[in-house]
Amino acid sequence: QVQLVESGGGLVQAGGSLRLSCAASGRTFSNYGMGWFRQAPGKEREFVGGTSGWLCNTDYAHSLKGRFTISRDNDKNTLYLQMNSLKPEDTAVYYCAASPAGWRVLLREDEYAYWGQGTQVTVSS
Repeated sequence: QVQLVESGGGLVQAGGSLRLSCAASGRTFSNYGMGWFRQAPGKEREFVGGTSGWLCNTDYAHSLKGRFTISRDNDKNTLYLQMNSLKPEDTAVYYCAASPAGWRVLLREDEYAYWGQGTQVTVSS
């Protein structure tokens, strides 16, 4: 069982930055594939980016490449999402997800077994 707790959300002006954190329980964090998803009001949850375990490969939603960066600190069991040049359309609840299938970057919701409760990010214009 893995528990995930996101933090770092808040209100930011357009053009600003935020860094989200996801603290994970469990002793095998480094093996897990990790991902960030987001859900805007009235929209379906969408993939933001993910990282594999082991080699820590990363992949991102095409529209977010260059602005968002995922990293992980396996010593701290923590996943991060650095978000730069934020836009009002980035407003959403951001979720952290984990999967024991960590050998590749997982892109789909149904590939993840564990989810955090989400953290709200609001970008004002």
